[in-house]
Amino acid sequence: MNEILPLMKGAAARTTEVVRAIGDDQLGLPTPCSDFDVKALLNHLEWVASLFESVAAGGPFVPPKQDYTGDFPERVERMLAVYERPEAWQGVSEAMRGLPRSVVANMALTDLVAHGWDLSRATGLDYEVDDETATTLVAFCAQMAPMGRERGAFGAEVSVPDDAPALDRFLGIIGRDPAWKP
Repeated sequence: MNEILPLMKGAAARTTEVVRAIGDDQLGLPTPCSDFDVKALLNHLEWVASLFESVAAGGPFVPPKQDYTGDFPERVERMLAVYERPEAWQGVSEAMRGLPRSVVANMALTDLVAHGWDLSRATGLDYEVDDETATTLVAFCAQMAPMGRERGAFGAEVSVPDDAPALDRFLGIIGRDPAWKP
């Protein structure tokens, strides 16, 4: 199994904590992910968990879901359960245009951390990312940035000092301003 799985589990736990702490009165707040308010981003994150569950199991690309259901914690647990299987890490994902499954897992980690951070910033909740996860994401996203921008997954890079914390550099690479405030 890949060394990314423990990082995914940690990111899923931290993001789940944030998701569970969001109140109904916060659903309309803006987020750093400019296309989404909090409710729409929660809906997107639910879809992301279902998408990565499907592709890790060798299933199809799941189309985006339409309605927020409030079940991200359950969805992300199902996703992680699939990643416990060795075959989730082997070969390529046909649903994700032939990308190696290890790359797809890194994409899942990217989404968990980016959107966990987005939600924490939007709502004023704490969100900690350990150095190993942040450093892993910097390396992965630096390599994936051209494709990420081409496919609309990343925004234009935000300039961040080279000596900034790894989380801030990761955020800058994917097009987030680490200093974003609502």
